[in-house]
Amino acid sequence: MRVDFLVEPGGKLSGTLRVPGDKSISHRSIMLGAIATGDTHVSGFLEGEDALATISIFRALGVRIDGPEGGEVLVHGVGLRGLKAPASVLDCGNSGTSMRLISGLLAGQDFDCELTGDESLRRRPMRRVAEPLALMGAHIETSDGRPPLRIHGNPRLRAIDYTMPVASAQVKSALLLAGLYAQGETRISEISLTRDHTERMLQAFGRKLRREGATVSLSGGPLRGTRIEVPADISSSAFFMVGAAIAPGSDITLTDVGVNPTRTGAIEILRLMGADIELQNTRTFGGEPVADVRVRYAPLNGIAIPRALVPLAIDEFPALFIAAANARGETLLAGAEELRVKESDRIQVMAEGLEVLGVRAEPLADGMRIHGCRGGTESAHAYSGGVVDSRGDHRIAMAFSIAALRAGSAIHVRDCANVATSFPGFTELARRGGLAIGPAPSD
Repeated sequence: MRVDFLVEPGGKLSGTLRVPGDKSISHRSIMLGAIATGDTHVSGFLEGEDALATISIFRALGVRIDGPEGGEVLVHGVGLRGLKAPASVLDCGNSGTSMRLISGLLAGQDFDCELTGDESLRRRPMRRVAEPLALMGAHIETSDGRPPLRIHGNPRLRAIDYTMPVASAQVKSALLLAGLYAQGETRISEISLTRDHTERMLQAFGRKLRREGATVSLSGGPLRGTRIEVPADISSSAFFMVGAAIAPGSDITLTDVGVNPTRTGAIEILRLMGADIELQNTRTFGGEPVADVRVRYAPLNGIAIPRALVPLAIDEFPALFIAAANARGETLLAGAEELRVKESDRIQVMAEGLEVLGVRAEPLADGMRIHGCRGGTESAHAYSGGVVDSRGDHRIAMAFSIAALRAGSAIHVRDCANVATSFPGFTELARRGGLAIGPAPSD
């Protein structure tokens, strides 16, 4: 069923909110809990469609999982070699994380299986995972480098020393998970730092890793069940951070946000633009740093985004493009070609949407140039409203919803059903924070 949002212009964000649990950590808690020995208790689990797809897959692989109920999940681990051949094709829905990471686990099994997904996922590149797994002895068939993936398991994988050609936490994680089944030490070198949730969680499950500069090393072996507390998702929080940063009078606090240093690129970029962001009550949830994030309105300025921050904010750029549209002067993003192969071509789709609003946005091969704030940072609105097509991309739908805070008229965002994949309850929480959002009337 198609879902459209209608967001009325103006307003501000205020109060205290907690967004749902981190999607990346929720996925990994189920995957590692399933192949651990003993039970794993997860709290704060994200009950979005992507993470629920991961639960469904492991149930199909013979793992008993209780919940989720109120964010609580109990995974009865079957051990490293306890997964069973599924009775049918495994459906990842819209979740690229599920497909790429689980392919690493399934590469080391003694059975064959097939992974597929929805139309959007079947367009996403998978050769970047299949090729290094093949070096480990796995045999994975793709459809011209895209899903479905037909995985012929090999319980005698061999360790590799691999330098990744692209910055991808999903590829790195798939190889680390395959490394649990490999003989010898698997070594993975990154061209730039990416999120390290897999490394942190493997250690929480009892596996030792070695980090030497840009290289992480892991030897195969079992995991033991543990307790995982999932912090609030910083990618979901980013929409409210940007909303408060662009709307005069805003003052919002987002609680229990995961501030892993490999995920805080959006905060650093916003601060470089002049945003007033304060981290309070810093603490740790199961090896992951957490803080309450307070954001107050302050005028923003366009910047050239440092390339070193790009992989640390790759999922947050739809929201950051809205910040750039509200900044004085030009914002330039380069080195972000990965945005072309997300749930949509996020560079092209965001540029088209910004142009609808009257924002001059020039898509580049690896980024975008945005000329912000034609009316000045203190004007009543920075751009017009209009009808924007999110192309079924959840992050683009939420980004243009937040944009309405500085629009001159309502923004109608089309094709928003996939917001449920990462942020169930987005509209309700956004309304509580001050956004005038609701369902659009049927055409």
